[in-house]
Amino acid sequence: MGMVDFKLGDIGNLFTSLREAITGEAIQDPNTKLKLLEAIQEAESKMMEAKAKTIVAEATSDHWIVASWRPITMLIFVDIIANNDIIAPYFMSWGYKVPTREIPPDMWTLLQLGLGGYIAGRSAEKVTKIYKSE
Repeated sequence: MGMVDFKLGDIGNLFTSLREAITGEAIQDPNTKLKLLEAIQEAESKMMEAKAKTIVAEATSDHWIVASWRPITMLIFVDIIANNDIIAPYFMSWGYKVPTREIPPDMWTLLQLGLGGYIAGRSAEKVTKIYKSE
């Protein structure tokens, strides 16, 4: 599991465990725990904001390769999946030998992240249009 898979609670538990391991004592004060979680949430928010700015900068770039590398990558994934699951089985049913490509687990993870980012981006775009029109 990569860093991308962490959720806020996971990160909070990680830092709480690290603090307890370093100091040798558990955090008893609920206010201290709350402050720690707030700091973690603020850091995560800043990280998400930086990622969003990077994506916007890439998408609005004047250089076509910078603006297009994410869609190109996703189209390559679509090609591999279509070949393995649609084209190859169809031609193999007629007796032709069609090469297929092995899909590594990391590619599936990247595909899920790419689709998730696309869906989140489109949702945010629609909400922004609705919000601005009101």
